[in-house]
Amino acid sequence: MPIRIPDGLPAKQTLRDERIFALEEDVASGQDIRPLKIAILNLMPKKIETETQILRLLSKSPIQVDVDFMRVSTHESTHVSRDHLVKFYETFDTYRSENYDGLIVTGAPVEQMDYEDVDYIDELWEIVDWSQGHVFSTMYLCWGALAGLYHLYGIPKHQLPEKLFGVFPQRLMDEYNFLTNGFDEVHAMPHSRHADIDPADLVPHPELQVLSKGATSGPALIATPDFHEVYVLGHYEYGRDTLADEYRRDRDAGLPIALPENYFPGNDPRKQPIFTWRSHANLLYRNWLNWVYQMTPYDRDEIPQAISELRSQTYEMAKKF
Repeated sequence: MPIRIPDGLPAKQTLRDERIFALEEDVASGQDIRPLKIAILNLMPKKIETETQILRLLSKSPIQVDVDFMRVSTHESTHVSRDHLVKFYETFDTYRSENYDGLIVTGAPVEQMDYEDVDYIDELWEIVDWSQGHVFSTMYLCWGALAGLYHLYGIPKHQLPEKLFGVFPQRLMDEYNFLTNGFDEVHAMPHSRHADIDPADLVPHPELQVLSKGATSGPALIATPDFHEVYVLGHYEYGRDTLADEYRRDRDAGLPIALPENYFPGNDPRKQPIFTWRSHANLLYRNWLNWVYQMTPYDRDEIPQAISELRSQTYEMAKKF
């Protein structure tokens, strides 16, 4: 099934070139089905690139997905045109009375800053709090995951001595978990961040299950048993060349940057990177959408009650792990 995107979104042509089926609103509105309603809070500077990456993964599910793009109003984006934001994005005020089947909160290049110094942090906390009662399942990515864990559980981030940069092996912790169904026991995940969490800080929270982790990257995929919250500390949404682009950007700017680990064949940046994480990225998003589709109520007005009922079972579910 296709994803449904706003008419004229730049990602449409890229998805079409990749033979991904995406319906524009006027066509999709004639289909008599209940699509999932997903919001994407895009905090990344290069919004069009991030839109395309996430839509690419959402499209691999057989479930039709309607997508709304959300932005914060307390930060001025400088890497995308004002026209693009006005045409395709709305601020949180537009959505606060809505209920959603899913929400994706992207990362942001601010992990070296204290949370309190991020100019839109109060608005982000408000959105996270809103999602607890209005979104059936929220997926937090990279810095978004660090921020979500901090705000909801008080788990601090710790600055790394050097950037975690490359594609790292992750070990599956629960082969029977619905979210990682079909994952290989060892699988790859891209990481690009300056901060991490201490696994010891997760111990007082049995409701947070580590689904995959790496010797170098630490906890990589964390979720509550009811999948109301999913935390992805890496970047499964990254395309083949995203890390290469980041490396060349920082190198050309004279910033201290090492070659991304386990990425370029023979550590030769002239060679095309090998796309080792694509199948697991597709699996994660497909499994997530499938779970949401199976569990979310047909009437979106009933989502807050469904969340309340599911949340009341979380602690009992957590004790089984």
